[in-house]
Amino acid sequence: MTGVSGHGAWPGREGDELEGQRVVFGDLGELPTGVDALPFLTQLVERGPGADAVGRTAALLREMPAELGPHGWRLTDHPGMDRRRADAFWREDLGALAIAALGHTGPLAVEVLGPWTLAATLWSARGDRVLADAGARRDLSLALAEGVRDHLAAVREQVPGLGDVVVQLAEPQLGAVHAGVLPTFSGYGRLRPVPGPDLVEGLRPVIEAAHDAGARVVVHLGETWSGLPPVALAGADAVGLDVGAIGWNERAWELVARASERGVGLWAGLPPAQVSQCAGPALGELVRLVADPWRRVGLPALGLDGVTLLAAPRRELAGMDAHRAQLANLGRVAEALAERAAA
Repeated sequence: MTGVSGHGAWPGREGDELEGQRVVFGDLGELPTGVDALPFLTQLVERGPGADAVGRTAALLREMPAELGPHGWRLTDHPGMDRRRADAFWREDLGALAIAALGHTGPLAVEVLGPWTLAATLWSARGDRVLADAGARRDLSLALAEGVRDHLAAVREQVPGLGDVVVQLAEPQLGAVHAGVLPTFSGYGRLRPVPGPDLVEGLRPVIEAAHDAGARVVVHLGETWSGLPPVALAGADAVGLDVGAIGWNERAWELVARASERGVGLWAGLPPAQVSQCAGPALGELVRLVADPWRRVGLPALGLDGVTLLAAPRRELAGMDAHRAQLANLGRVAEALAERAAA
């Protein structure tokens, strides 16, 4: 069944956690019949440091505390105020989830950064990116695996009747890691590219930990479709791609087709619909962003029934009305794709 979900980022400031979570459950519960709704744990990034993606994910690393430094989040010897703030935001989010999802027995999606994007954006105590140290990035992957395992247990504790859980690992930097284009701390050099087999080994512990906890795993690559083969080899259940940004890229869609043949699903990120005063939102264009390259690369129309749609991350903050409208539009796009699959 064609589905609709989201990355988790949601507008709102501290104190808006419950409202945001209730809106997501409510709006996704009103999607058209025949569309699979996957509510997600909301993340109010406007709350400040510790609510951002790096800070939230770093807070899951129980044996590797982090703090804010001049260049961003960095590893430290002892947890401090920054870590306590991030932990507090997690507690607020889970508390809001427990209330908004009371009696919920369906699925839920939760998003954290993947090990390679985290290693590329988290700084070591010595000054360079964790990515620069093979041993440190291996430790980071293992620590994140345990953090994800603990986090899933905490989510299920808050929502005892929860059904299927999907862990979304955000890996927008995986392509840059693989290509070796990330600058060193000084800015005068580039970090060495990480070969494909190492990418697989870094992803695998986190994916296996989520599987052991009874969850499915989607690895979101954003626009970096070149990372699709290691994601498939690492055992992910699905791959996320911002298909609106990729457009018709034959090589990218061939990789999607190969992954599909291995049983790896597609979570397709779509941009906001263009709106005209006369015709309203141009939903047909969004349908074609998925359906046309899908069929052009030779995938069966029936397979569209297994695609999940989600809003591609916005480059700028948008109000709640815009986010709600996008979820509603995605529901109608998913309905159209389901009809094509059944035709």
